[in-house]
Amino acid sequence: MESLDDVIDAMIADRVIHRHRRKWLIAIAAVLVLALVIFVTGGWKEKKGRKVDTLKAPVTLTAGRYEFGFTSAVIVRTPKTTYEPAASKLVVSFDLKNMDTESQETESLSGGLLRLVPADHSDFIESNGATCRSQLNYKLVYGLPAVPCTTEFKVPNDFADKIAEIGVFGEKWESDNALLGLSDKPYWHNEEPTAVVQLETTIKTEKKDK
Repeated sequence: MESLDDVIDAMIADRVIHRHRRKWLIAIAAVLVLALVIFVTGGWKEKKGRKVDTLKAPVTLTAGRYEFGFTSAVIVRTPKTTYEPAASKLVVSFDLKNMDTESQETESLSGGLLRLVPADHSDFIESNGATCRSQLNYKLVYGLPAVPCTTEFKVPNDFADKIAEIGVFGEKWESDNALLGLSDKPYWHNEEPTAVVQLETTIKTEKKDK
């Protein structure tokens, strides 16, 4: 039969083991959280260690079903008027072509496929899509030549990045997981970062009637 001293020693040892176990669990949890933070904030958003290519304009690249030919970027500032506050936007010019050899559908460019990567590492800013031939959400026909287009990003009034970085996403032609009971017919979706394009910016002021 165990003596009282043996029982007390066993209890103390058990408490020490549990105390150290909690410390190890806390340490492991901290490492996992740190790894998650690095994963979320790293990758293609950071200038160092990007997982996609960083390209300088003028440049042409294919991402998903579109071919982009980036040329220029302008920061457009609109001064305050009696009825409207001051505003700024970044206007990026590019040639756009539908390269959809899979479905060969006529489609417009989704705003989420082009995202501004601010130099201060703040959140990405999605574009408004593409304006081609003075028409927003212009329908691009497969097989036709590239069309001159622009896209806009709403930016803070103090935005003054000398180099605008545009994250280009490309959709993938693939099906959903049929094992989950979903359709096995492929379609364009599941966009992923393809490249970051750097464009030197100029500044332009547009005055409106007071």
